[in-house]
Amino acid sequence: MSVRDWQLVGAPNARDLGGLPTTDGRRVRVGRLIRTPALGRLTEADLTVLGRLAPACVVDLRDDSETALAPPNRLVGDPRLVRLPVLDPAHPGFTYLSAVLHGHDLTGYDELARRGAAAAMAEVYRWFVSGAVAREGFAHAVRLAADPAHLPLLFHCSAGKDRTGWLAVVLLTALGVDEATVRADYLRHNDLTVESRATMSAAMLRRRPELDPETAQAVLEVRPEYLDAGYDEVRRMFGSFDAYLVDGLGVTAEVRVALRAHLLE
Repeated sequence: MSVRDWQLVGAPNARDLGGLPTTDGRRVRVGRLIRTPALGRLTEADLTVLGRLAPACVVDLRDDSETALAPPNRLVGDPRLVRLPVLDPAHPGFTYLSAVLHGHDLTGYDELARRGAAAAMAEVYRWFVSGAVAREGFAHAVRLAADPAHLPLLFHCSAGKDRTGWLAVVLLTALGVDEATVRADYLRHNDLTVESRATMSAAMLRRRPELDPETAQAVLEVRPEYLDAGYDEVRRMFGSFDAYLVDGLGVTAEVRVALRAHLLE
């Protein structure tokens, strides 16, 4: 199964990170790292594809409040299921964005609404780097990826764009993929979800007609400035991405050697 010959109808932004080049002339192995949104809307045909991908481990970055509102993941085979919740329910960015997404009462969010949803998204990306819970979850996921017993590794959150996107940034950077290539994969979400985002945006505006369409788009898209916020926080806290991997996530030299041994051609 090559890098581009499959798709999941119920998870349109799902993709294999295989084939992406590293700075030393190697490539990420096909069929080892698979990023997706939540798997509750997979079709029967999708399950056939997932069966061929045969993930040994499925990492779910959602917390209980999210899984309770979503259809159960549809899986095939007997993968190890690992819950690594990367969410701070007290973080105002998370609570505001969740309220926007689900049409809940926005009373009390005047300051965040004034600054805009895009600014709230950027704050969440900074928390991916600074938050202890986030660092713990991402660090655990990296260790799983370094263990061949957990490969192929499939990882997802709800939409498969933000937490999933940042974990992909971490893994690809640790493997030696350059920032431009990492950024291009991150931004592919927008091209892969044009129809689904239009449907979701329309539903959000029906629930809350006064909602600014830009607010809906800011929540549903990925944007370069979101990723930049994460990178900026890395530099502020650790000085470099390598230092973030080591000091923030505990990616030792041994873990990095294992990642490269099992995930690169």
